[in-house]
Amino acid sequence: MTENKSFFVRFFRHLGKIILFLGGKGRSVLDRFISTEKREKLHRIIFLSNTPEGRRFDTFLIIAIVLSVLAIIFETVSSFHHTYWWLFYSAEWFFTLIFTIEYILRLYASKNPVAYATSFFGVVDLLAILPSFIGIFFPGAQHLLIIRALRLLRIFRIFKLGHFVQEGSIVVSALQASRTKIYVFLSFVVLMAVLLGTMMYMVEGNLNPEIRSIPDGIYWAIVTLTTVGYGDKTPITAIGQILATVVMILGYGVIAVPTGIVTAEISGRVMNLKEFRYFKCPHCGQSEHHKSAQFCHRCGHTLSSQEEENY
Repeated sequence: MTENKSFFVRFFRHLGKIILFLGGKGRSVLDRFISTEKREKLHRIIFLSNTPEGRRFDTFLIIAIVLSVLAIIFETVSSFHHTYWWLFYSAEWFFTLIFTIEYILRLYASKNPVAYATSFFGVVDLLAILPSFIGIFFPGAQHLLIIRALRLLRIFRIFKLGHFVQEGSIVVSALQASRTKIYVFLSFVVLMAVLLGTMMYMVEGNLNPEIRSIPDGIYWAIVTLTTVGYGDKTPITAIGQILATVVMILGYGVIAVPTGIVTAEISGRVMNLKEFRYFKCPHCGQSEHHKSAQFCHRCGHTLSSQEEENY
């Protein structure tokens, strides 16, 4: 186990060195054709949307993403695929080429390429192009290109809907703060489903052909507890129906408890909302800052009002 772990550590370490080496070589090649002024302009166009050029670039990007996602969706329709397979194939590589060039330019124009590459959007941008190349060796992997739909989240920034991102940050932080309580609650639900499923098997195992094992009982308990109610497995004895009634009532608690946990966390953050402002630090990507902060608490970068307006 230790040898395997050390092998993977060495593998990813060497892979990182290779990527950094190729990135440095690629940047030196681009530097021959792109001056510092043009690189700054490229940064404004790609990463900022408060300029006419940036807005046009982002609008073009959104249109390309929508068209590529639609092509992926309609390609799975057999009648379209058999008739227009050549069109879908050409569209896939056309959009992949566009997004690959865009990703390279984002890395080149970024003030901190590593921070961008490891950020949420950086990972999504990379995953938006990898499936096409993986599909060369593993047919069918190109359907994972549907992840490009996540890139449409940039529309919030493009059309100055930053307050939606702010509200989303509150929900995400509330879920992160509640994760321990939710883990404990889900563990309790799983344990309860095992116990109730076992009880149902003991009651109806020899009488109900739909519940012939404990896994069948556990499946029934989970479906009933979560109030999904597929109805493919139902009790037929009086005791089983009484047990099912109890489980149905407990199902309301399964909905109410995690809802209350997350709601309490969200309420606490909304009450303290005025203490924070939300915009991305250009150096490390941190998006939550104290209202009176002049420096990013993660990396120490100086915060400016211009950066807040660009968010």
